[in-house]
Amino acid sequence: MKWQGRSRRTYTGAKIKAARGKRKYELGRESADTHIHEAKRKNISTTGGNRKVRLLQCNSANVTDSQGNTRKTTIETVVENAANEHYVRRNILTKGSVVKTSLGNARITSRPGQDGVVNAVLLE
Repeated sequence: MKWQGRSRRTYTGAKIKAARGKRKYELGRESADTHIHEAKRKNISTTGGNRKVRLLQCNSANVTDSQGNTRKTTIETVVENAANEHYVRRNILTKGSVVKTSLGNARITSRPGQDGVVNAVLLE
């Protein structure tokens, strides 16, 4: 059942029993864990005949500077990742992670596992 942040217990402490199990459309999928390597993508079919592009590996990013100029550059390593500190040594790319590029440090603004592309903004 979809709980969406709701407590699984009543105000007296009794456990709320789920009225049913999960439906097929409520199940999640494994995370992409995009890491630095030659580009590798995977197409995922979603509800309504749509699709997502999972970026499994990538070594380039579209980096935008403060003037609005965008250039494609290579990713060298992950410097910082607020989502998980262990993603830094595993070089896993997520939204919000700071990567070292040939232009300088950049913060990723796209969701590589959902969008299939790495977009970033240059940090001053």
